[in-house]
Amino acid sequence: MPPTPAAVESGDRSHALVPVESVAQISTVLENTDPELDPRLAALARQAAADGVVLLRNDGDVLPFGAERRVAVFGRTQLDWFAVGYGSGGDVKVPYSWNLLAGLRDAGVAVDDDLAAVYATWTTANRPPFDATWGRWPHHFPEMPLADEVVAAAASRSDTALVVIGRAAGEARDSVLEPGSWFLTDGELAMLDRVTAAFARTVVVLDTGNAMDLGWLDRYGDRIAGLLAAWQGGMEGGRAVAAVLAGEIAPSGRLTSTLAHSYDDYPSAGNFGDPDVSVYAEDVFVGYRYFETFARDRVVFPFGFGLGYATLDVQVREAAVRGDRVRFVVDVVHTGDEHAGRQTVQVYASSPDGALPQPARVLAAYRKTALLAPGGRERVVLEVVLDELASFDDSGATGHRGAWVLEPGEFRFFVGTDVRSARHEASVTVDALRVVRRVAEAAAVDPATPFRRMTLERDADGSPRVAWEDAPTATVSRRERILGSLPDEIPPTGDRGIRLDDVRIGAATLDAFLAQLSPVELALLARGDLTMNSPLGTPGNAGVLGGVSASLREKGVPPITTTDGPSGIRLAAYASLLPSGTALASTWDPALVRELAGAHGQEMVRKGSDVLLSPGMNLHRDPLCGRNFEYFSEDPLVTGVTATAVVQGIQSRGVAACPKHFAANNQEASRTRNDSRVSERALRELYLRGFERCIRDAAPLALMTSYNKVNGVWSHYHHDLVTAVLRDEWGYRGCVITDWWMESATDPDFPALEDNAYRVRAQVDVLMPGGLKTDEGPQAVADDTILDSLGRGDGLTLGELQRGARNVLGLALALAPVVERRIGASR
Repeated sequence: MPPTPAAVESGDRSHALVPVESVAQISTVLENTDPELDPRLAALARQAAADGVVLLRNDGDVLPFGAERRVAVFGRTQLDWFAVGYGSGGDVKVPYSWNLLAGLRDAGVAVDDDLAAVYATWTTANRPPFDATWGRWPHHFPEMPLADEVVAAAASRSDTALVVIGRAAGEARDSVLEPGSWFLTDGELAMLDRVTAAFARTVVVLDTGNAMDLGWLDRYGDRIAGLLAAWQGGMEGGRAVAAVLAGEIAPSGRLTSTLAHSYDDYPSAGNFGDPDVSVYAEDVFVGYRYFETFARDRVVFPFGFGLGYATLDVQVREAAVRGDRVRFVVDVVHTGDEHAGRQTVQVYASSPDGALPQPARVLAAYRKTALLAPGGRERVVLEVVLDELASFDDSGATGHRGAWVLEPGEFRFFVGTDVRSARHEASVTVDALRVVRRVAEAAAVDPATPFRRMTLERDADGSPRVAWEDAPTATVSRRERILGSLPDEIPPTGDRGIRLDDVRIGAATLDAFLAQLSPVELALLARGDLTMNSPLGTPGNAGVLGGVSASLREKGVPPITTTDGPSGIRLAAYASLLPSGTALASTWDPALVRELAGAHGQEMVRKGSDVLLSPGMNLHRDPLCGRNFEYFSEDPLVTGVTATAVVQGIQSRGVAACPKHFAANNQEASRTRNDSRVSERALRELYLRGFERCIRDAAPLALMTSYNKVNGVWSHYHHDLVTAVLRDEWGYRGCVITDWWMESATDPDFPALEDNAYRVRAQVDVLMPGGLKTDEGPQAVADDTILDSLGRGDGLTLGELQRGARNVLGLALALAPVVERRIGASR
């Protein structure tokens, strides 16, 4: 979301902080920043950041660094550490931050102090002023020129080099195909040239929230013995990465997105960055679904890949078919004699060729072990429900348009530790086509803007090749659908003195409370308190909804404070900076994520946040998307499971999570006007699938729409997405809010509906923060479109306003105990 001056003022960039240099120093720092910081939260953040580090290469067991090995650290990012990406997902007022150099010293690594002093002097003298202009933050910082004599001197004192390279992107700040963003700079290449020539062993740490080019690895070959993807780990990230390098914490992270040889290898590469339209022409062949089907040779590191220091053997003991379920019993055995470790067992499935094209493999289940010592073992049981592998027929190719189907043939299952190495362990044959579930057509491609999508054909020898077909277009009348589902109104009664507390304790019904609300009060519930940093909420808040007027507060409707996330609570006060979404998902450990999120929820209670705008659930469709650091994966299962853990953890403390951005928000450039044109099959199988799992398994109390259009309709007006799919199909009963401000439009099917009235008909309950957005920027003024539409032909009905108010009041009732304690404590 865009910033306000107060929001910008409340956020400190972690690279600009003087980092702590020892654990002992933290208590002193916290006395002046955040004395209430929960040490358990910090410890969990460190563990999650470490477990999210992915060890990609470890030739000759160059890692971990032993106490006897002296290490020369190169690269300014060792000091100017990127702890998180940019924007509302990371701008937290951080109480402290570790950089990598301090972390290495804390971990007992014998760093070359003379070289470290050279970097400290140069970096201090050459640190550029941080550009705080929204969306113009730096992707990198220029590297220190390296003299040959400096490198030679370091090589005479140390036997191993550690090179640190950093990148950042973020909200309104996509990565770009330029040196210093996607590509290495000349200075970074010169550093690698000199260091790898002088040292027999070189390890590279990539401090980045998003993927970056790895084509340069071929330039150095085996001169780079170690490589780590250190997804931005928050305030404890530098220390966490150091703990992995030192062997204090076993590396156990796994990639949640494929790393390819070049940007052009990604299937979305030709359809990213256009300011007006993003055509999802790759369809269901996103990430590893594409690479494992069509381009296996273009992968550097496959989805699910990650190394450890331990030798862990995966042994499938049982692969049994029991009705519609396939059960795998797997033993993970530590066969080495040193280093503890954890393993992630992954199950992939392949569906039979049929009328619908199928990716070669799809992740079906996964489970991570506990920490195993040498000689240890753990039995892991994984189960796949066959119906979960159903494909969506959006064309009628199977004879069942608008249905999830299992086509006849052999479903094969593979077990291993990444998508590439998994071995065939079981098969299930479906004798005849099975319709798993029928649904209403929704959010299909607009016939006025058709496109061709990727499909699969096979050569005579069975080899797959890319082919193209027309994406199916919409056939359903939206107007008729809406008119057939308008809610009945609750007959107004006028004010009867019923308070919302009476509803909570069972002394009155919610219908009775709603019946006494005037149209003006109902319209107030449909918007927030006009501006960010509302005086009704905790200072520095993102916005307040609910009790935004005196009359509503008199009836017991509390003001509900929302705060930015997901990597922290963005307020005027100090708050923890947590690992990025990619780092959390790379742990492949939902139990750890849930525990961390629970501690974070408790911090929300302490800080005065009622709704955290988190987790970010959009997919890594394209590696250049600036907010990929906030998101989890290119895979919807990893996304859904991780998001479920976040929501369950936060809401276990009585506060609310708000998953975002619903839906298909996979580009930051021109995000408020870009049209995501995507087939209904790809939308349902990929971009909505994680949301569906999270709604089903975690019941988030709130949900945020995205800025972009989906097939021609802005998400905040999207009746098909929000009503037909989210509410009618998935049964969601929570509160849906907009991303901050929205675009002005008139409903094409109901011209009497404009702007907020158009939104309310879609069941997007609340405009946040509540004021108008004009060409001059956000305004602290509300429009009258809701009240103006009441009573017009085809205008809003009182029942629709009451329906939206019910969802807002449901959120207020769920949060009531926490909100009342907060408001009471502030009096």
